[in-house]
Amino acid sequence: MSCNGCRVLRKGCSDMCPLRTCLHWIPSPEAQAHATLFLAKFFGRSDLFSFISSVPHNDRPALFQSLLYEACGRTINPVNGAVGLLSTGNWQRCEDALRTVLDGGVLTPLPVLDDSSGSHEMAPAEASKRRRVSGEQSEKSLMRFDGICSNNQRKLLNLFV
Repeated sequence: MSCNGCRVLRKGCSDMCPLRTCLHWIPSPEAQAHATLFLAKFFGRSDLFSFISSVPHNDRPALFQSLLYEACGRTINPVNGAVGLLSTGNWQRCEDALRTVLDGGVLTPLPVLDDSSGSHEMAPAEASKRRRVSGEQSEKSLMRFDGICSNNQRKLLNLFV
């Protein structure tokens, strides 16, 4: 009999199915199907199976859960993802997104938060105003950045901006 993941992906299933062991921590068959379909849409079916097949059998449920949290985090917070939600104290939003996915709901990105909430995202209008800087301007801004960070403040850098 097919596991709920393979059933929803319309893929042949066997006793050695990589998805079968990943889904045991999800209580209902419907939630297992929703989670698998969400991950397959986010990462792609073949990449999902490649990820799962590349880890030992006993680590596969943890990998599936980690991929699910990251996909939920990236869907609602495309810039910073799950790590950004955790670092800004908004982990509950990732948990809520996971519950929404398991219930079969649709996720939408969070609105851009203001700086008082701890988020450092730019509004779309500000992001479109970005411009390229020359080498001289870049050196000046690096010197200014060194002065800002010299007081031993730890900052997370978003390398995807």
